[in-house]
Amino acid sequence: MELTRRDAVAALSALGLGGTLAGCVAPPGSEPVDTDRLRETLVAAAAVVYPSEVSGIEPFVAAFLEGRLADPTHVAGLEEAVAELDGNARVWYDAEFAALSVADREQVLRNVGADDADEDPSGTASERVRYYVVNDLLLALYASPTGGELVGLENPQGHAGGIGTYQRGPNA
Repeated sequence: MELTRRDAVAALSALGLGGTLAGCVAPPGSEPVDTDRLRETLVAAAAVVYPSEVSGIEPFVAAFLEGRLADPTHVAGLEEAVAELDGNARVWYDAEFAALSVADREQVLRNVGADDADEDPSGTASERVRYYVVNDLLLALYASPTGGELVGLENPQGHAGGIGTYQRGPNA
């Protein structure tokens, strides 16, 4: 199943972020956001957490991230989570997270505890990685129409669906 930019816009709409994509303007006096680093890391993490039958990951994640960059608080948390992943990757593999193989990226996510941590934007490093990286990617996927189909959600929340859905009835 191929994810598209349109899927990303639909997922953002389901989050109440509207259907438009907007870049982040750094607040005065703050460091500029390294969107390339964030995008590379999220795309690399998506290759680990997304099912293998999903394609079109890079443009989908890039478009979803673009919409998420409109929230400076979310961006700050995401930057911290990405720094945690990169720090762990450097300790264990002497490379940035995005430069690792898929198997090594999966191990880094396990090393930081993101595989079984509760999500908490202000919690421990593992809880922040779970919230800002893993859960955000999964939310984007399954809130999109294409991703929703993977788990049998023909019409994810926020998507009207088609007339065929309503004509089939509950036992179809």
